[in-house]
Amino acid sequence: MDLERSPLARPFPAMPRIEGVTLRVARAQYKTWDRCDLTLAELAPGTAVAGVFTKSACASSEVELGRKNVQQGRARALVVNAGNSNAFTGYRGQEAVEQIMAQVAGALGCEPAQVFVSSTGVIGVPLPKDKARAGVAAALSAEPCGWEDAAKAIGTTDTFIKGATASAMLGATRIELAGFIKGSGMIAPDMATMLGYVFTDAAVVPAFLQEMLSKANDATFSCITVDGDTSTSDTVLLFATGAAGNAPLSSWDSPGADAFYAALLEVCRELSHLVVRDGEGARKFIEIAVTGAASNSSARRVGLAIANSPLVKTAIAGGDANWGRVVMAIGKAGEPADRDKLSIGFGGTWAAKDGQPLADYDEAPVARHLEGQDIRIDVDLGVGTGRATVWTCDLTHGYISINADYRS
Repeated sequence: MDLERSPLARPFPAMPRIEGVTLRVARAQYKTWDRCDLTLAELAPGTAVAGVFTKSACASSEVELGRKNVQQGRARALVVNAGNSNAFTGYRGQEAVEQIMAQVAGALGCEPAQVFVSSTGVIGVPLPKDKARAGVAAALSAEPCGWEDAAKAIGTTDTFIKGATASAMLGATRIELAGFIKGSGMIAPDMATMLGYVFTDAAVVPAFLQEMLSKANDATFSCITVDGDTSTSDTVLLFATGAAGNAPLSSWDSPGADAFYAALLEVCRELSHLVVRDGEGARKFIEIAVTGAASNSSARRVGLAIANSPLVKTAIAGGDANWGRVVMAIGKAGEPADRDKLSIGFGGTWAAKDGQPLADYDEAPVARHLEGQDIRIDVDLGVGTGRATVWTCDLTHGYISINADYRS
């Protein structure tokens, strides 16, 4: 499928080398395409790992094994397959994952549990073990590559490759973070919402690394949606090689912990936004800010009800400032709300205040705002102090075209 590059695309950034991470790509040929479709990241011994995974009841074997093995806190390798999600494939799917883990572990001299595997693509087709074996062998013997090649190899319906980077000072030690992600459709927050991988040379104790990733996820990856559909394969992994040589971060009281978390949050936020910007058929990036809710979690649920509404998303696609559709979405969210205290605005202009349209409401500036690519919707529920921001995209004919033709 030859897809048009999203008009919301961002250029791939210059990414720093992360000591302790070696990237390689190969052609496993999981689909009939002329491209690399397997990424291998070799990690230095002692690398700490943290992960968040889909809550889907139909999760893939990759997710089930990853969720189990991340608890031991150490990683030596990551393998990502593109073109076949290996989900809903029973024992044959699990055998393929275990084969990859054993093959890489044998080459690196580590335990299979330290090899993490992700797969993305069509659901319901077992990952071909012969192609996986040959692809892994090719990757193990390939020359190292850069971030851009590694990110490109894991894409499916993505129209541009996605990466983000940040740095921080932990005392006198500079640490780097670099991450890449794939995702365009089947995106809805039920942690996680795509395949994403972040690498750092900082030294962090695994349990604290997990705590920070979970917290960052709650504010980023779990606050995006493209179509309301949660994948069977969603995974975000964070690897910390410790090569920077800082005193290991073990709690929020550790010197530099706040600085590291701020950098991690920056990378996660940028990666999550890039997924939305590549939403299938997307033409507009939408930020929905909810205030005055009963709690922060309630605000997020209201925001997601708005973000997942086809009526809201199509109105934005058509440049229609139909705030009545926002009212509808709030009303169906199942969260505390008071019709007579509700306020709604677009792009900094309030259309309704305290439960009724403004007498002097001028739609002209709102119409101009909706002509742009970056759209903001403000909602104040007037019932509390809770707040949250979520991100989505519009819904266009392009989404239907991509997904009606996905398997061909």
